[in-house]
Amino acid sequence: MTDIGYMLICALLMSLASYIPRALPLVFMRKKIKSRFIRSFLVYMPYAVLASLTFPAIFYSTGNIWTGLIGTLIAFVLSLFNINLAVIALICVASVFGLSFLF
Repeated sequence: MTDIGYMLICALLMSLASYIPRALPLVFMRKKIKSRFIRSFLVYMPYAVLASLTFPAIFYSTGNIWTGLIGTLIAFVLSLFNINLAVIALICVASVFGLSFLF
């Protein structure tokens, strides 16, 4: 089998693996969900998954865990003051870049 054929089969299988969990709830759930617990679970699930995937990468993205930890702490403190997210991101990038020269 050629490399292109192998890649096409892999892409097809990955798309099926991604599509099936999204389509099955639409097939089996015809009525509106009335349980507050299940509705809140479904609302917050994408945020929890995104956080669990990106949070560990924050610490190891710079190559030094200390600069990642300090950048995270700076972002957390700035977010307590309700600063714009873009401003927080710029300040954290600049601080981690500056700290990378110290560590």
